[in-house]
Amino acid sequence: MINSIQGTVKAKSATNVVIDIGGISLEITISVPTGNLLPDIGKRLDLRTYLNVREDALELYGFSGESELELFKMLIKISKIGPKLAMGIISGASPDEFKRRIITGDVASLKTIPGIGPKMAKRIIVELKERLVEQTDDYDIPNDGDFPDYLIDAVGALTSLGFNRSDAFRVLKKMQKEGKVSGKIEDMVKMALAEL
Repeated sequence: MINSIQGTVKAKSATNVVIDIGGISLEITISVPTGNLLPDIGKRLDLRTYLNVREDALELYGFSGESELELFKMLIKISKIGPKLAMGIISGASPDEFKRRIITGDVASLKTIPGIGPKMAKRIIVELKERLVEQTDDYDIPNDGDFPDYLIDAVGALTSLGFNRSDAFRVLKKMQKEGKVSGKIEDMVKMALAEL
């Protein structure tokens, strides 16, 4: 397996880069975020890589960092997601944003990524959610004013009872949308327990 490649950028586009490594030029498929980070032609580049071996081709995929590569590897393990679709998915959202969408079960946002329909979005969530939550022990609840401090305290109370942090967040967010929240943490925890 080719773990990484260092060389000089010979040519580049939004989704491909050609790297010269000692007189041999390799064409590597990259994501749009990685493409945005490429140095100028003639400059040195270091990419993490994944070699996809097919009967009729060897395809090299490049990544700017470890998180993008790990997400790619998780995606290609899902049925009906090949390397090309995985690269499209990675190009549609940053690794952190994509993980947030999975952890919160946000099907609507996933469907905005080209190549993902409702069934595929649900499959991705089912396949990846548990793994991503395990990796993200301290998942940050976005506190943009839409999720008040007392709801964050309720999430903390539910996780101390042994419930998954992202599930607690999802249920409380749903309760908030339905207007079922009050300032009393005890009441919210009781209502959330009925839904968990």
